[in-house]
Amino acid sequence: MVRAEGSPGSQRLASVLLLLPPATVAALTVAAEFVVSPGAHIPVAWCGGAATLAVVVVAAEAVRRGRVIAELRDRNSRLQTDIECRIGDQQEAIDRLADTELPAVVSALQQGVSIDEALHSIPDDPRLDPRFEAARRRALRYTLNAVSAEEDLRETSKRGFESISRRVQAIVNRQSRDIEEMQDRHGRDADVLRDLMHLDHGTQMIGRLADSIAVLSGARVGRQWVKPQPLYNVLRAALGRILHYTRIDIASVPKVAIDGPAVEPLIHAMAEMLDNATQFSPPKTRVILSATEVQAGVAMEIEDRGLGLSEETRARAEQVLERAQRGLDLNELGETPQLGLAAVGRIAHTHGFQVELRPNAYGGVRAVLTVPRRWITTAPASGVRARSRTVASASRRRADPPVRPMPGSRQPYLDLEQDDVPVVYERTANGLPQRHRRSAVPYAESDGAVETVIGSMSSMRSEAPSEARTAPAPATTADTSPSSVTCVTEGPGMWVADFMRGLSEPTTSAPEGQAVNGQDGKAEQ
Repeated sequence: MVRAEGSPGSQRLASVLLLLPPATVAALTVAAEFVVSPGAHIPVAWCGGAATLAVVVVAAEAVRRGRVIAELRDRNSRLQTDIECRIGDQQEAIDRLADTELPAVVSALQQGVSIDEALHSIPDDPRLDPRFEAARRRALRYTLNAVSAEEDLRETSKRGFESISRRVQAIVNRQSRDIEEMQDRHGRDADVLRDLMHLDHGTQMIGRLADSIAVLSGARVGRQWVKPQPLYNVLRAALGRILHYTRIDIASVPKVAIDGPAVEPLIHAMAEMLDNATQFSPPKTRVILSATEVQAGVAMEIEDRGLGLSEETRARAEQVLERAQRGLDLNELGETPQLGLAAVGRIAHTHGFQVELRPNAYGGVRAVLTVPRRWITTAPASGVRARSRTVASASRRRADPPVRPMPGSRQPYLDLEQDDVPVVYERTANGLPQRHRRSAVPYAESDGAVETVIGSMSSMRSEAPSEARTAPAPATTADTSPSSVTCVTEGPGMWVADFMRGLSEPTTSAPEGQAVNGQDGKAEQ
């Protein structure tokens, strides 16, 4: 069979080859005429002519069929090439859909763009088959509908959690105001005042938990500050949101201020980190809080003397911080959520804070939070100097004897001699100190004026931004009398103390029939 298309030489050769069989039959017929007798010439001629004609017909049919087969082969080749091109285009379209278009439309949908607008942003590909293009559009719309439903559900959950957190915050604020009023009414009774302070710190912990839920829901943290606040006041406010604030020692704080928008987030982040330090360290150990100006801003270090972090625990904590910075959702926290660490990571990502966890020389953990330079200012908060001078002059006019330690007070968390922090108290008839509402002084300046402290207990709450509240930090020394000793039988860090005490005590053999459970020396039947 011969292809219909070819070079001129090959076509001439094919023509010669097709003429050869009829010519051969005709030549044989003529030769037979010379061989046979005269009476057989006519039959031989008829037979030879018929054979030649048959050969010509067969050759013509072969030529026709060869051309048809060649055309079919060419058509099949073109179809195969076209199919391969279509498959290649469709594969490219699928890859583009998975790698570029689908992530783009999902991201646009998460940013609030409607499904139709997201689909219109994807151009049609003219190379694709219309049916394939229509199927691709349907698949995109189905996917976007599912994503939209999931986003609506997630947004509803976030708004619900945010609403719950705001309601809890409102309850906490009312409770804090009630406690403050009780402190003013019962300030003459030192025991009642101390219990109210303890209750107030526990209430602030509830508010901090609500703030963490609000942060992870995408809302802002608590109240918003307009004017800068001294860093010392910010740290004192963070102490006011943990329960065991008396275990915190403030080593040093530079005289800088934090811009208003970063005040409340920094308070919350520091409170969470300080609470972790007190929760995971023995209850009789101290936690050191210090702040230092560095090239990048101000670095605040928290050192505890707990059990430290293993490599696995540290990696898991850093993973939580990293996931929170990428936008951790409440649905991703799991059954035992670490709200505090996740909230710190979220706040750090939003405001540019840097958080690091590393071991320290005491075997515990050193947590470092660095505030960038853009949030640091040296300007004092508005109205602080004038109010502090009034408080200082009023305190100088009083000729009362030095304030005596309050019964039951523990070692203060602030070194007054190093930091020069005079705390102003009013005196009652029986000589007991009564805190001065919404006034306290953190440290003295060179000109003799002092700046007020936004206290750790009732400071920086959700009231008017211009109000600064009282610090509950005891400005007294430790009282070693029996009435001042507080027996801690249960609370954060007790399990750490038991564990470390079990390690330090010599191993004793358990009685027969008992088995020692763990390293803490406890026996179980």
